[in-house]
Amino acid sequence: MMLRDADIREPLFAYLENRFGVIRILEEKTMGKSRADVLMVKEDGLYGIEIKSDADTYARLKRQVRDYDRYYDYNYVVIGTTHVKHIEEHVPVYWGILVADKEGSEIDFYEYRAPVKNPKVKWKWKITVLWRIELAHIQERNHLAKYKQKSKKFVQEKVLEKLDEETLQKEFIHELFERDYQLIEEEIRLYKEHQ
Repeated sequence: MMLRDADIREPLFAYLENRFGVIRILEEKTMGKSRADVLMVKEDGLYGIEIKSDADTYARLKRQVRDYDRYYDYNYVVIGTTHVKHIEEHVPVYWGILVADKEGSEIDFYEYRAPVKNPKVKWKWKITVLWRIELAHIQERNHLAKYKQKSKKFVQEKVLEKLDEETLQKEFIHELFERDYQLIEEEIRLYKEHQ
């Protein structure tokens, strides 16, 4: 049976949670000219996950790989079994490959190849994943100037300049674990009122 994106998503989330334990799943994040299907936040970094179901082609994958490589510490491509023969020709050797296979009424996943730390990730892109309020939390916890009247881009550059990479990574992961889509509108309103 041909697996589509919608068939893979929910079982994939269950698989990731069962396999990795404490994670946070964030869906569909725009990055460059692409959209990441899934972001997985783990203690060791941010994982970009691209789904290529049996119904998908490789038409956009080259651009997607380039965009994912700018933003995420690790990357996975999740494929239907029809892509097993050719997927390695389309993703770098440091990308992980998960295969989705339908067994009866269940969808099973197996790791065809584990991901290795992405050598191309750049903080100037990665930090753009954070919301302005999340940057403000990091500034506050690290006793940095607030720059309330400055642009988000200016604040991103200052945070990158002032914090070492280890601290930055811990703060970045902490904020993504704490992200609350229900509270964000109220937090943004309060933040703007106190500018």
